[in-house]
Amino acid sequence: MKQIEIVGYQRANLGRAESQAIRAEGNVPCVLYGGSEQVHFSAPAILFRSLLYTPNVYEVLLNIEGTEYRAVLQEAQFHPVSDTLLHADFLQIIEGKPVKLAVPVRLIGTAPGVQKGGKLVTRVRKLRVKGAIENIPDFIDVDVSGLDLGKSVRVGQIPVQNIEMLEQASNPVASIEIPRALRGTVGK
Repeated sequence: MKQIEIVGYQRANLGRAESQAIRAEGNVPCVLYGGSEQVHFSAPAILFRSLLYTPNVYEVLLNIEGTEYRAVLQEAQFHPVSDTLLHADFLQIIEGKPVKLAVPVRLIGTAPGVQKGGKLVTRVRKLRVKGAIENIPDFIDVDVSGLDLGKSVRVGQIPVQNIEMLEQASNPVASIEIPRALRGTVGK
């Protein structure tokens, strides 16, 4: 799993006024939970760019005034109009304790249905999984080389090792749509 470092500073005062003052300085109020105690801190908003605006999943090394924590980004809240980052929640990684993450899907192979004129449609961009952090892959590879026109790959058909899928097994991940021009000719 890829790693990224965020340097933060402890927050002494909590509340709306303090949070607004932190945001006015160009920082983001954050919380780290999952350990023995919650840690309230702030970090420069610019450090979140490579963490948020990517499909990848990162392990975050939080350096809060010299104390280092391993964590994953659990939730990010954005302003509804300006789309600026308002708040970030991190989950501390504890050895042996499973974490829940949304891992990006990567389609591999060439589908015969596409070669016949169908359109490959990705139904899900990320799949939620649960497992130890060292077992969670960077991508979940979905093989589409067996898909013909009108067929789908479902979550239950994806082989995974050492992690648990949290999605319904019947949910489609990728499918081959039949174009209107071919609809009358398929199956004949």
